[in-house]
Amino acid sequence: MSATTTLASATSGPAAPTAALAFGIADYLVFSLMLCASTAIGVYFGFFSKAKNTTEEYLRGGKKMQTLPIAVSLVASQLSGIAIMSVPAEIYTFGFNYFLVVIAMVVVVPILVYIIVPVFYENNVSNCYEYLEIRFSKFTRQLVTATFVMNSCLMLPVYMFIPSLAFSQVTGMNIHLINTMVSSICVFYTMLGGIKAVVWTDVVQGGIMLISVIMVGVLGTMQAGGLSSVLENASNGGRFNFDFRLDPRIRVTVWNALIGGIFMWTGHIGLNQSCVQRIVSLPSYAHAKKSLVIAGIGFMIIMGMMTFTGIIMFARYYGCDPMLAGLVSKPDKMMPFFIQDIMGNLPGMPGLFISCVFSAALSTLSATLNSLAGVVYFDYIKPFIRHTEARANATMKLIIIGMGVYCIVGGYMVQNFSSIIQTVMSITGINTGAVVGVFLLGMLYPRANSKVAGSSILFSMLVMLWIIINAQMHFRSGLIKYDVLPNSLDQCEVSNLQMISSVIRNNSLTEATSTSRPPLVTSAFGSNREFSIFDISFYWYKGLGILLTILWAVPMSYIWKPDEKQTQNPKLYTPFVRKFLNLNHVYELEQLPLNGTQLKADPELKIDLSETKKENTATT
Repeated sequence: MSATTTLASATSGPAAPTAALAFGIADYLVFSLMLCASTAIGVYFGFFSKAKNTTEEYLRGGKKMQTLPIAVSLVASQLSGIAIMSVPAEIYTFGFNYFLVVIAMVVVVPILVYIIVPVFYENNVSNCYEYLEIRFSKFTRQLVTATFVMNSCLMLPVYMFIPSLAFSQVTGMNIHLINTMVSSICVFYTMLGGIKAVVWTDVVQGGIMLISVIMVGVLGTMQAGGLSSVLENASNGGRFNFDFRLDPRIRVTVWNALIGGIFMWTGHIGLNQSCVQRIVSLPSYAHAKKSLVIAGIGFMIIMGMMTFTGIIMFARYYGCDPMLAGLVSKPDKMMPFFIQDIMGNLPGMPGLFISCVFSAALSTLSATLNSLAGVVYFDYIKPFIRHTEARANATMKLIIIGMGVYCIVGGYMVQNFSSIIQTVMSITGINTGAVVGVFLLGMLYPRANSKVAGSSILFSMLVMLWIIINAQMHFRSGLIKYDVLPNSLDQCEVSNLQMISSVIRNNSLTEATSTSRPPLVTSAFGSNREFSIFDISFYWYKGLGILLTILWAVPMSYIWKPDEKQTQNPKLYTPFVRKFLNLNHVYELEQLPLNGTQLKADPELKIDLSETKKENTATT
């Protein structure tokens, strides 16, 4: 195929009717059971659990959470409806390079286990942003906390709108009605049950996701003609072509997928309060280490299945593209179409998949709401009111309700987004790099002080905001246009896809081929324009944000020099950095531990007792 095949009506004509794509009674029953189970868990922990009504219990489960449920919860909260819906669509349209984002977890888990999480446990923080106040200043903490709140406000409506889109696609119900109903249920059980309800609903929802993903993979492979046929069609369609080019303007390559994935998951799991809150709710660092390893393996298994689902979906529609036929208006709607195609005749199976999408969305939404309530209360409300446990819990529940209403209203804006993955990575690209960068500065770079940290965050975020705004202007003006990998409609009869074939016949669609690309355009696979920083792929945004933070911080740390008289607490640095610190400081008597057992428990503190004895003798 020498040129990309298009259809005149693929973008201008309305989508074909999908009367056959409908929920049955069994599907509604499966979906209702999932929502009822989530609600019941919230009711149990809200009214019948014997736990104390304290903020420690509400936010960290009394620090008595169990390893496996936390691991499942971490996986479930990262597999938002965006991943379930948009990752297969990304593979379908742009190829298998995205798989490197999944493989990045092999590098991320050791970073979390050996560099980041030990620091949180040794400093006994319940909020990861507390560390920034201890290491740098209150201003640094408030700055990063503000970015967390901003990200949450931008992303929460997206998390809930995507599954509502899928449900609307297969039932015909109004998207905003569905969004209102399910968001209300999520707010209800999160508000009542706290972190325990969040984690245990994640366990239930994680089980639904695993069953659904396996079923989709098995049935999809069978419908596509078997595994050998799937691999052959995907290879012939160019979906297995890994791109090793170094041009940063290419949408997704091996390099930006792998590097972007490392920084993205490090930020989302290890340096984001919604996940850190669950990690530090475990009794010890040993439990956290085990939980992160299990979560990493589980994440790669399920996300690996989701990426391969995109390959299966392409193999099914190789030479018979529903988007070209006008049956599906954009890639993010391909997954529900595919599910109804391969499972529509099996009672309850479409309902199981939609439950999977909603489970992923609910787990992400509930975790974010719970942690957001804690951050907003302790950082922005507690300093200005008289704190009591009852007042704190009531305030956090009101915050959750308010954010739930905001999610419902925000759905009206999300419906205008064209590519969800691109939208999400662009929004989070503004500040994720700066946040990851400042945490790494704190843990790895002893010269960094509060002035360096705060200015680094602002510098990185302002530059990234400037780049992303200009990039969006380039998209709107047509200077950047991500055309998908080619597909066609010439094998619909051979593929036995009667529904698509009938639409083509009824609408008398005619093909029109494009023999040349518009001049001076940056596409998904190359560019004929002069290089512009605004044209770089959004997969580079997080890595670029970290690079900007470091490029500012290192020279500024020599201008704003650290106070050499200030004692360096070794616990504020990651373990392998501590041996490079100058810890030969003389401690006053009131700084000494009360007994020898504490000295043994903290071997990093090198205290010159001989000097202390001399001073005491002189005083006497």
